[in-house]
Amino acid sequence: MTQAIVEAARERHPATVDLLKRIVSFESPSNEKQAVDALVDYLEQQIVARRGRVERLAQDEWGDLLVARFAGDDAARRPLLVMTHIDTVWPLRTIERLPWTIDGDRATGPGIYDMKASVAMMLSALDVLRGLSATRRPVVWLINTEEEVGSPVSRPVIERLALESEIVLCLEPPVPPHGSLKTQRKGVGMFTMTIEGRASHAGADHQAGVSAIEELARQVQWLHGLTDYERGTTVNVGVVTGGTKRNVVAASAEALIDLRVTTMSETDGVVAKILNAAPVLKGTTVSVSGGLNRPPMERTPAIVEAFERAREVGKSIGQDLTEASTGGGSDGNFTAAVGATTIDGLGCLGDGGHAETEHILLSGLRDRTALLTALLAQL
Repeated sequence: MTQAIVEAARERHPATVDLLKRIVSFESPSNEKQAVDALVDYLEQQIVARRGRVERLAQDEWGDLLVARFAGDDAARRPLLVMTHIDTVWPLRTIERLPWTIDGDRATGPGIYDMKASVAMMLSALDVLRGLSATRRPVVWLINTEEEVGSPVSRPVIERLALESEIVLCLEPPVPPHGSLKTQRKGVGMFTMTIEGRASHAGADHQAGVSAIEELARQVQWLHGLTDYERGTTVNVGVVTGGTKRNVVAASAEALIDLRVTTMSETDGVVAKILNAAPVLKGTTVSVSGGLNRPPMERTPAIVEAFERAREVGKSIGQDLTEASTGGGSDGNFTAAVGATTIDGLGCLGDGGHAETEHILLSGLRDRTALLTALLAQL
């Protein structure tokens, strides 16, 4: 059966590439609901054509979620949950500047690596499984539409489906350059710091003002000082705004803060420090909103065991899988945190997520389609 899976995935590879080209042609920035829903419509049709039972969960702000269910040979078994997302960080019309291209083994296009290749992989894996009648467990496929903005609405759906499943297969991109699966992910915190000062004329009455920007500068230094590389904790102020005119002492300022933590034991203390930030300059006020968006995916014995199971399946089709950790978060953080056995980083080999150099390897698309098919057949 394993050799039949490899051969079927290889034979289907040209069709997988065509599917991916079509999926990439649908631009789908997280905040463009109409554009995202156009891709949702297309995928819903593709799933129905593959005899999937589709539940479409309407959302007001983001694209509609899709939950697709496929029967297995043994309906009594707990299902496998496959997770993908179709929203991207690329604004509309990026495809005019970075179009679909193939250059040897390399294919490019906005969102191709993170993570539209995974969607094409899943559709082709379903085709191969149906052709070989190889599905043992039922399969549930969640297509998320707001992962890139933290899964604000889909999180409870993700956690519920994970708890109902035997194993979660998260098709996020692997770790380059070897396509390593992810057995550890940092948790992600997202905060907004708002500072109020007092405006005055910068020339005629400078001493009457209290600069919110000066206070912000001091806060940025303090925040960055919370970084502790030995503990795996980083704090980054990524966006700052403030003031109105060059000659006005700034009455207000704001900062967007990113936190990454490796363990839950480290999380509470750092989050509390950020939320309770105190002003340095007399006459200013500092308030912080936000919190932990994604809990850490810690390298627990259960995660290691899941990786070993995936590695054994990989060996059965001639693939040697490795593991790695990453600072990025995914929906796999949520599933691991609720205790669901999670195998992450099963997406297509490539590199350049969120960057101008984003690309996949077509050989990786073929091989990872075979791996995904084998996992769905054997787990």
